[in-house]
Amino acid sequence: MGQSLCEGSESLPLVTTTPSPWGNWMFQRGVRTWAHGPWSAKPEGRPAEDFALVPLQASMNGGTGETIANGLADHLKATLPGVASQAGEAPHFLVTYAGQGGRGIDELSSANQSADPRSPETKRHAGGFYVTSLDDARRAVALSKARGQDFAITALVWMQGEANGGPTGGLVPSRWEAELPAPKGQEWYRDRLVSYRKQWSDDLRAITGQAGEIPLFTYQTLGAAGHAQLMAADQDPHLYMVGPHYMVPSAINSRYAGRHGEGIHLAADGERWYGEQVAKVVRRVLIEKEDWQPLRPRRAVPEAGRSSVLVDFIVPRPPLVLDDAFLPRQQSAAGKPGTYGSLAGFQLRNQSGAVIALEAVQLSSATQVRLKLAAPLPPGAQIKISYGVPYLGAVGRITAVRLTPVVEGQPATTELAVAREGSSISLKLDEGTCYIANQAPAAAATRAPIRDLRDEDGKIVIRIENRELRNQVPFLEGQTLVAYRAFSYGNLRDSDPEKAVYAFGDREYGTRAGQPYPLWNWCVLFNSFPVEELSP
Repeated sequence: MGQSLCEGSESLPLVTTTPSPWGNWMFQRGVRTWAHGPWSAKPEGRPAEDFALVPLQASMNGGTGETIANGLADHLKATLPGVASQAGEAPHFLVTYAGQGGRGIDELSSANQSADPRSPETKRHAGGFYVTSLDDARRAVALSKARGQDFAITALVWMQGEANGGPTGGLVPSRWEAELPAPKGQEWYRDRLVSYRKQWSDDLRAITGQAGEIPLFTYQTLGAAGHAQLMAADQDPHLYMVGPHYMVPSAINSRYAGRHGEGIHLAADGERWYGEQVAKVVRRVLIEKEDWQPLRPRRAVPEAGRSSVLVDFIVPRPPLVLDDAFLPRQQSAAGKPGTYGSLAGFQLRNQSGAVIALEAVQLSSATQVRLKLAAPLPPGAQIKISYGVPYLGAVGRITAVRLTPVVEGQPATTELAVAREGSSISLKLDEGTCYIANQAPAAAATRAPIRDLRDEDGKIVIRIENRELRNQVPFLEGQTLVAYRAFSYGNLRDSDPEKAVYAFGDREYGTRAGQPYPLWNWCVLFNSFPVEELSP
């Protein structure tokens, strides 16, 4: 269940173009079982022929494409112990999804908020997402009985949270209620997600007849809801945080209907890759009985001399790695040469909110990171650490803006000639493209994905598509550019050796086509993690 990342919004072109070789299933109507229409709120009326079992395979439906389904089911099946991993042996997994992009948690719950007349007209209809998920289970039970097979629900997967994000960093319970500031809003979402899992498990078990709670596995979304999801996993023993998704490629690399996707969505490879990440954790929890925790901070303390802070982590598969090869080094300048406002994803602030400059981020042990400061911390300072910043670094100053000739059938483009300034960063990323943005005041601020680049007379020339300019605000000569990824991120991961069953399949961007997805665990996003004062 979830919203746009769960439905595969703009995750195109497909990378799973053949049926599952491990014998996994979907319904004839596809993985996306909910559809707007006469049966939205009355799913029991959907035609019976739509529920024949067919091999699991990605499908395109308008602007939706690849989902986590094949990565999830195929990795889980392929890594089961013994003969269970073989295609012809039981169990076989059936994947269904009954949500819709842009939906809040209580539009997807039994509350069915989308039917409320206070909803905006574009989001107001009969809803029916939750009841559709229950009817999917009824169909599966009936079908299994007719085939002489047993059926049970192994796991629930949750990919939602963005739609509840508020404009000032809090959370909104509905489209008509005021924003709840953090941490109150995060506590609300935590409690709502825990309640959702419990009711969903109870309602589904009443249909399947299985004993015991059904566990729920959540990703970590960006924004305030991401921390609330981690809080929910800490509170509910049947709810597990898989980890972040920032390491996978964004849909700004996607292509469909003559256009590219939005940065908030995932490329098709990103969907399938994250499905394998989820499957890995599902198997470790349910089959191997691992007490799973994502990569996350445990404690932070200043070191002797107070010129550095040591952060201790819970690490699923040590040792820690500061990886600036797979993902570009995250960095933003602090002003003084050689110092950073953020580095490798880490940022420190004092009690007034001012950024504390960093000189370096280093590994101290298999489970610890040292944050070297540009100046010692004053005694008694209340310092908090965050992790997750999108910036790659400064690019340079625009020396010329060139409108390129219009080619019939092609989008209009502009070329920006940029003189490099300061330390040089690479804009040719293995993962695909990234954004450039100016540093102008709000009314003149703009950004766009890089669609091509080349060197010319010692300068870098960046080509952008005019239609992708933010709010259609143009870049101007003399502006300074910075580059950043679509997702806030950092460079800290573990050394998980698990092998993927799929590899990068889209050859039209980046350099990774044919390489297996790496199933390392990347550090969760966090903010306001306190640095403890050592006892005298």
